[in-house]
Formats: sequence, structure tokens, C-alpha cells
Amino acid sequence: MNNLTSRQKEIFEFIKSKISKEGYPPTRMEISNYFGFKSPNAAEDHLKALKKKGFIEILSGTSRGISLNENLLDHIPVIGLVSAGSPMLAEENIEKKIPALPISTHGVDYYLRVKGDSMIDVGIFENDLIAVNKDIKIKKNSIVIARLDNDVTVKTLKELSDNKVVLRAENKNYEDIVIDPNKVSLNFEGTCVGLIRNIS
Repeated sequence: MNNLTSRQKEIFEFIKSKISKEGYPPTRMEISNYFGFKSPNAAEDHLKALKKKGFIEILSGTSRGISLNENLLDHIPVIGLVSAGSPMLAEENIEKKIPALPISTHGVDYYLRVKGDSMIDVGIFENDLIAVNKDIKIKKNSIVIARLDNDVTVKTLKELSDNKVVLRAENKNYEDIVIDPNKVSLNFEGTCVGLIRNIS
């Protein structure tokens, strides 16, 4: 961003913030009002400069026709099959990285590709990407990513105590997983905060 003027940097950050918080870019009028420009034309001039420098794309015919250059966005790793004993974000587990999307106010540390049908009753299907935050406090009735010994699973946490943990599959064909954490190695790898589905 060294080739941007200070005002262009401010506008670029404003656009990124708007997309992150609200899911869509600002209008020229919103940019003008935020920065105190006398007319939307001033905003348009800055947008054209940002486009020329490769930071945004401008789509004609729409008031919110601004998109960020994908190469400048943060990218989040997609975790496929997890190698036994390896950390979630170990290189061998990462199948690709995709641009960060504004799907959660909590932030997303990684996406986990779903295997199997154990969570279909809450709308999570095979090959969906669930967005995971590692830092949210684990609590009952949330969808968690749990590592049992070397196996990683996605389940609803129904009970959590020093002696007993119950992980529930959201599919009536599966039994609850009941664990004594004193006898089984149990680690929580994060909480599900969103979902991406490929419908193509």
C-alpha cells in the first residue's frame, strides 16, 4: 500500500471495513459523507485512483459496484483430512487457502471440510466448509471441533464437566459420544461460527 496517498489508504480501509462488517461495499454517497467530501464526484475520483493502482474493481451500473482485489485479501486455510497427531494448521492438513469472507463477526481461523452425514439435521452436509474460530470459549450447545485421541470430529457439545463430556451427532442414526476426559485424550480445536456451501 506504499503507493497510495494517505486519503486513498483511508478510503481503502473504509471499504474493507464496510464489507467485513456489513457484507457489502459503501456507496459513493456514503464515502462522501464519511470523509466530508462536498460531492460524490470526489469519492469517485479516489475510487478511480484505487482501481488504477490495482486495489479495487469498479462495476458499472450499480451504486455499490466496488469489489476488492482478491490478491490483497487475507486468505484462510482450508483443512481437509487431518493427519493423525498433527496440529490442525500443519502444512499436510491444508488443502488450499481461500479469501477471507465476512461470514462471522468473531473472525475465522480456518475452514474445515466436513466428512460424513452426522450433522445433517442442523444443515451441515458432506463437503461443506465450516468456519472455525479457535479462541471463542467452548460452551454447551455450540458446534465444536473436537479431537479424540487422533480423530477429529464435528459435533454439538451437550455436556461438559471434569468427568464427562457428551458430543452429540445431529443425525438420529448416530449415538452420542460419551467421554471420560480423564481416560481419553480430548482437545477442542475450535467452535463453528459459519458455513460455506458450494452449490455449483
